[in-house]
Amino acid sequence: MPRKTPLAKIRNIGIMAHIDAGKTTATERLLYYSGRSYKMGEVHDGQAVMDWMEQEQERGITITSAVTDFVWKGFEFHLIDTPGHVDFTMEVERSLRVLDGCIAIFCAVGGVEPQSETVWHQADKYHVPRIAFINKMDRTGADFFGTVQMMREKLATNPVLIQLPMGAEDRFAGVIDLIGRNAIVWDEESLGREFEIIDIPAEYEDQVREHRDALIEFVAERDDALMERYIAGEELTEKEIKSGLRAAVLAREAVPVMCGTALRNKGVQPILDAVIDFFPSPHEVPPVTGKDVKGEIDLQRRCDDKESFSALIFKVVMEEGRKLSYIRIYSGRLAVGDDIFNPVKNIKEKISRIFRMHANKKERVEEAYAGELVAIMGLKTSTTGDTLCDPEAPIVLESIEFYKPVISVAVEPRTVGDQDKLIASLERIAEEDPTFKYYIDNDSGQTIVSGMGELHLEIIVDRILREHKLPIRTGKPQVVYRETIASTCEAEAVFDREINDGKQYGHVVLRLEPLARGMGIEFVNATASEKIPELFLPAIEKAVGEATLTGVMSGYPIVDMRVTLIDGSCRDGASSELGYIMATSTAIREGVQKAGAVLLEPIMEVEIVTPQEFMGEIIADINTRKGKVENIANKNLLRIMTAHVSLKNMFGYSTVLRSSSQGRATFTMKFLKFEVPG
Repeated sequence: MPRKTPLAKIRNIGIMAHIDAGKTTATERLLYYSGRSYKMGEVHDGQAVMDWMEQEQERGITITSAVTDFVWKGFEFHLIDTPGHVDFTMEVERSLRVLDGCIAIFCAVGGVEPQSETVWHQADKYHVPRIAFINKMDRTGADFFGTVQMMREKLATNPVLIQLPMGAEDRFAGVIDLIGRNAIVWDEESLGREFEIIDIPAEYEDQVREHRDALIEFVAERDDALMERYIAGEELTEKEIKSGLRAAVLAREAVPVMCGTALRNKGVQPILDAVIDFFPSPHEVPPVTGKDVKGEIDLQRRCDDKESFSALIFKVVMEEGRKLSYIRIYSGRLAVGDDIFNPVKNIKEKISRIFRMHANKKERVEEAYAGELVAIMGLKTSTTGDTLCDPEAPIVLESIEFYKPVISVAVEPRTVGDQDKLIASLERIAEEDPTFKYYIDNDSGQTIVSGMGELHLEIIVDRILREHKLPIRTGKPQVVYRETIASTCEAEAVFDREINDGKQYGHVVLRLEPLARGMGIEFVNATASEKIPELFLPAIEKAVGEATLTGVMSGYPIVDMRVTLIDGSCRDGASSELGYIMATSTAIREGVQKAGAVLLEPIMEVEIVTPQEFMGEIIADINTRKGKVENIANKNLLRIMTAHVSLKNMFGYSTVLRSSSQGRATFTMKFLKFEVPG
């Protein structure tokens, strides 16, 4: 069966922003105006289609990325609405991994807020073109040009205005299209579905001329022929302006800037037109790259239905015990009943069902094609980040790098006999969420769950109660520490035993050296092959990795240490991998104790946005938490403060901040580094 929509008319896009910038509100309008939804759901009423989880509806925030598709002017959109809270940044990360373009929404009052920077840099990482939409132009304190300037300063990007607002705050009336040289006003009675294109009001003519000239000059600078015409005073056509700007967007040299107010239904439809005009279709994106199964040969797959099948799993959801896997198909086609290969786990899987998703609603289809985002059932072992491909043409695509948890809490069921049920619940949640980990502490017997923040763990606990019907108790959050060494030392160990009627011998001399923060564990071989044969080196390096997983102080992983193999010996007929593994483990343990083990604690970068009048009290509180204020920036009447604070001192901070600022200050924090406690 041929595809319904030509590849050139497909757009895979996402919406990203700081929390409460209006992502989901804008998405609801996009779905309504495109005809995908028959009514607009409101976040504040808990009725948003894309916020389908109970926890999202109650809190009025997006927790998990939601996928949908719709049609606008003959183009097929696959859209992902992503969370804005820092605890769920991984949802943004794995969405950006499979998208071809992203709409970045900024609050006209808050400007470039902390999480806006985080998601922007994530988009940089995956080379995703962007369009900026400055939302909430109707709000008191809305500052369109101030937000554009913050984009230049904070994001080091090149915002190119293609719209101007007509008024601001309660006088916001519509937008001016700089390319088309007209103004657009929306009909409030039709909930913004109807709009009128009018002449630009006279009072905006000078402003329009200034910014339109800047737009045309930018486009002309990138094309010699256009520059000659521009210098000669000739007028560039609308098509030429869009074509030139599109090339700059695809090269990530420009970010078109638009504006409006999603909640008041103004400015939304032009976003869809801009996506068509400036974002690439899947076949315009460079071919996806990967490796062969051995990881030696570089391979490519063009986005073409006739290519060999390849796809990446970017999200997994457990539904009543069944695994629903979201995939981006990079090449080829997929049909129900197909056998596919997972080269990461070296297994074959069978596709039992294929779905097009609309948030949590599923529409069954028999086939899916290159460039599409769909969900599939039938996978048993494959998980997030795995590649799926044609068994006859295997390829391993670049996986998704997941953040490591930084906060832990002990959990236990209220009923003793429910421990197995608790572990089963945690397994299902961990299958969905790669940033969530759990383990049973061997010493205390406690079940420890770890996540990205307090809200993250709060949601996990709530899901266990609601979805798995299992009441649990939680203990005080525990911070995940690391260990390192304070000085350089040498350590020697010999293992010489007879095990299972065979000699097991290993002798190593190691030098342990501290490294700079964030360097991890580095292994260096500085021995001669006659001392220790090369065939034993992989075992020694593996033993170094395993020995540093548990430290000598409190059992936390050891980091930031170079281990150099400087000497050792071997015995014919007795030297063995086991011997060298045991000797290396012993040398590491003794060497760390000798070099002086040091505990490292996680330091968070905290960004606080507050009115000026509360600055004194907030700074005083940060000082009591032994934090260090790094920077204070002005944004109209607001102050944006950046501080570095130990995670252990940040528990319960949201309540304190709300209390000290009359609920007007907000904060976000992200992991910065591990450091020796001050």
